[in-house]
Amino acid sequence: MLLEICVDSLDSVLACAEAGADRIELCASLTEGGLTPSAGMLVQARDCFPGEIAMMIRPRGGDFVYRPEEIAAMCADIELARDLGADAVVFGCLSPDGSLDLAAIETLVEACEGFPAVFHRAFDVCVDLPAALETLADFGFERILTSGGAPSVMDALDPIAALVQQASDRLDILPGGGIKPEHVAEVIRRTGANQIHLSARSLQQSPMTHRRPEVPMGALTVPGEYERRVADVALITAARAALGG
Repeated sequence: MLLEICVDSLDSVLACAEAGADRIELCASLTEGGLTPSAGMLVQARDCFPGEIAMMIRPRGGDFVYRPEEIAAMCADIELARDLGADAVVFGCLSPDGSLDLAAIETLVEACEGFPAVFHRAFDVCVDLPAALETLADFGFERILTSGGAPSVMDALDPIAALVQQASDRLDILPGGGIKPEHVAEVIRRTGANQIHLSARSLQQSPMTHRRPEVPMGALTVPGEYERRVADVALITAARAALGG
């Protein structure tokens, strides 16, 4: 059983290394669902995390319909990820009608040059999940990260189990989305998956003693800048224990 933790800070990477996570999905800005992290962050993560690193390739938040210039940027980031020590890349592209963007996916898979590719939760907003799975298997994706087309994995255990059965040994189905450590054993039992994805974060206060909360660095609706959600060693350890490792 394999434990993957999604992270968007080096504090979280270090927590994963300490707690023994098997793999991290390295991102920036998990508040937007995960964006492409910097080259420097990948270099430092590779230096301190001994397990697998799957690097998010997503140039912006919002939908998964990308213009050609964005696809070109994603291809460049895939090359960078490969050169700087990632073990896989994570991406997803859709057409406006909710089907897979086959041309964009083909371009990105070609950019991988055999490097392992993971399709992220863009899968969950596809118009037809079983059909999308078949196409992604044909493209050679290593796995699909999915909440079963629902807001949370816990709302879609039976659909995820069906995807696991459909995928068979062609690719892995990685349940992820809203999972807490106390859910891990049930998710594995009910779905038949052999790996699981969660953030395992808790709220940590900034060390800043001088604070100006009335001066935000982003939109007024973003979380406060004097607290962050960071991967928690205790929560990762609990998830690891629930997997039996």
